[in-house]
Amino acid sequence: MIKLSNVTRRFGRLTAVRGLSLEISESEIFGLVGPDGAGKSTTLRMLCGLMDPSEGAVEVAGLDVGKHLDQVKDQIGYMAQKFGLYGDLTVEENMLFYSDLFGIDPAERDRMMAEYLEMTRMTPFRDRPAAKLSGGMKQKLALMCTLLHRPRVLFLDEPTNGVDPLSRRDFWEILYRLAKEGMTILVSTAYLDEAERCNRVGLMHKGRMIHCDTPAALKAQMAPYCFRAEAADHRAVRAVLQKTEGVLGAEPAGAALHVYLLEGARREDVERASGARLEPLEPSLEDVFIALIRREESHAAA
Repeated sequence: MIKLSNVTRRFGRLTAVRGLSLEISESEIFGLVGPDGAGKSTTLRMLCGLMDPSEGAVEVAGLDVGKHLDQVKDQIGYMAQKFGLYGDLTVEENMLFYSDLFGIDPAERDRMMAEYLEMTRMTPFRDRPAAKLSGGMKQKLALMCTLLHRPRVLFLDEPTNGVDPLSRRDFWEILYRLAKEGMTILVSTAYLDEAERCNRVGLMHKGRMIHCDTPAALKAQMAPYCFRAEAADHRAVRAVLQKTEGVLGAEPAGAALHVYLLEGARREDVERASGARLEPLEPSLEDVFIALIRREESHAAA
């Protein structure tokens, strides 16, 4: 349903996306993860036809976005980071306005509005002005308006940024239901706990895709190189570890340090050189991402 082939996007001397190739299947929830400036939003905008790639090809729903943009627009829904609806209109009035823009039949419109209001638990708030909604409710309203024309592919750019944990959970329950009904979803996020909820995850750093796999596979792949170290003086132990051969990084994590080793480095050698005791760690996706970034930086320095 989504295919990028060696896509690059430049802004003058800045390369925001570099040689990105990716395929996403129907009904898949794919998470595009990375820090600010990684190229996530630029990638989504190219997929939606809001900007052209400098190089490469972009396809959505089997259509070349550059050549068949009008047809692609009928197949997709795009929800940007910033809330873009009308604050002086109520929830229902915003939905009516967007259904008119999409040219939806009134009977179909009424049926879908009732379905989405119930699905998002927003029925009691249908007469509330959008400006007076909570952050989570605003995102639910934006999602409902995005879904009114029944897109086959849904693009969400950091949809739960700044939203409370309960609303984030509700939002993801909605996404699971949509995927079960056959919708393909590409969501960008800086929240690594959210990335755990995706079928597959692509980790982006400085415009490049540095790794792509299921969350479980990514964690299993990095597990042999992730360790936990405890010490009375974390600062001193961390300083020693960061200078020890074979160590990618040592990051504070609560009452301990999470230590990431280079491929081929031996735990016993690191313990002997640093004086720290390393215990095997079951890595989180955050550990995986930090370790992979440290690996990229190490390769670049080499």
